[in-house]
Amino acid sequence: MQRRRALFLSHGGGPLPLLGDAAHAEMVACLTTIAATIERPSAILVVSAHWEEQQPTVTAGANPSLLYDYSGFPNQSYAIQYPCPGDPPLACAIAAALAEAGIEARLTTKRGLDHGLFVPLKIMFPAAEIPCVQLSLLCSLDPVQHLALGRALQGLADPGLLLIGSGFSFHNMKAFFTPDTAESKAMNGAFENWLLDTCSNRQLAEQERSQRLLHWQDAPFARYCHPREEHLLPLHVCYGYAASACSSSYELQILHKRACMVLWEVEA
Repeated sequence: MQRRRALFLSHGGGPLPLLGDAAHAEMVACLTTIAATIERPSAILVVSAHWEEQQPTVTAGANPSLLYDYSGFPNQSYAIQYPCPGDPPLACAIAAALAEAGIEARLTTKRGLDHGLFVPLKIMFPAAEIPCVQLSLLCSLDPVQHLALGRALQGLADPGLLLIGSGFSFHNMKAFFTPDTAESKAMNGAFENWLLDTCSNRQLAEQERSQRLLHWQDAPFARYCHPREEHLLPLHVCYGYAASACSSSYELQILHKRACMVLWEVEA
């Protein structure tokens, strides 16, 4: 029997979780708890909100560099190290699984690993010993395509693989820098409640769960919480891969906003 594991995580603001920022304390604690709870993965595939391409693209370098894809932070933010190995055979297997599903992908040995990978993984697996590969989002931001990416990844044979969708369940940049009101809290909360119910409600048939995610813009205050959906779509890839209600969910505050993380551990 095949096992599939996926984690959608909310990765916070740039490198701040690694700099001791108080507004990320719950995030750090949550990721530490998850890492201590799950079986140590043999390899990690990360779909990050911070990488979009016209076609799915996979990092295939043996020793990937880091991409400090943020600006305006203290100098130490640009000296963070996470020297995890890459996994070229896994990258090729990912491209092959996508091709088998009719999705043409390409490999790159040039792109580094962005902060959607190295920030949360430095918290979860600080030794940086687990091989890591990244897969891009698609520039289309089409939820149909991102669910299909996840489904295609079911063709991977590695039972020790952990798929991580690194995004943020709330991602309205303007709202992060605007004082909260009763209305803004209610909008944030309504969308989080919808998302958690969608992912965890075992009374939903999988077709209904899929339809909810495909039509996520119909959720309460969806466009307030996600003016642009790149931080939500990693969840679609995770769900496409897991194809079931989640095993566990985690509710927390990040940057003074309600956020969540969602874990799937599926025997399929």
